[in-house]
Amino acid sequence: MTLDQAIAGRRSVRGFLTREVPAATIREVFELAQTAPSNCNIQPWISHVVSGDSLRALGRKMVEAANAGVAPDPDFTADRKFAGAYRERQVDAAVQLYGAMGIERHDRPRRDWAYRRNLEFFGAPHAVFVFMFGEFEEREAVDLGIYAQTLMLAFTSRGIASCAQGALSLYPSIIRDHLGLDASNRILYGISFGYEDVSAPANAARVGRVSLADSVIFHR
Repeated sequence: MTLDQAIAGRRSVRGFLTREVPAATIREVFELAQTAPSNCNIQPWISHVVSGDSLRALGRKMVEAANAGVAPDPDFTADRKFAGAYRERQVDAAVQLYGAMGIERHDRPRRDWAYRRNLEFFGAPHAVFVFMFGEFEEREAVDLGIYAQTLMLAFTSRGIASCAQGALSLYPSIIRDHLGLDASNRILYGISFGYEDVSAPANAARVGRVSLADSVIFHR
């Protein structure tokens, strides 16, 4: 697969097979992602890869918290409201996803079920949680975004599906407790990964991109 093919082919997958990715392949991908650029080469990301029984147990803890009405308490703001064209794009993405799953807009029980699937990693056999240390803020968060894209493109080039999820940062205390981490480790996002279940309805969803004219301004 060429780089162009990996970039064009990468998408968020929300339904995975239970088959695990070989450990050697996972290490290879993370070794490659470690070459991602960062400000002053500080490499501010700390990744925790969770698999198998440990991942399933963590998913159950987060779902139980959500079902019990425990309010999310993310380390970074997660309730930003979008407006204008950004809100339109957000709504369109939801329409495509829920439409593919056959969930009506006002079907609150099924929409809640769809949300809970985030916390269960969409059935993926692996997930990585990416943390920053307490003193890091927006500038270092940019580095983590570059790292995430590098990681997911490396997955894509090897036929491994992934989904970057802000929802996996909603219960950081549960995650830190499960992984034995202290509060100085702040989670920015998680990425579920594994092999795509092509029969999962959610994976039929497709979203578009705005035109170059709407996103890039050239100056001479």
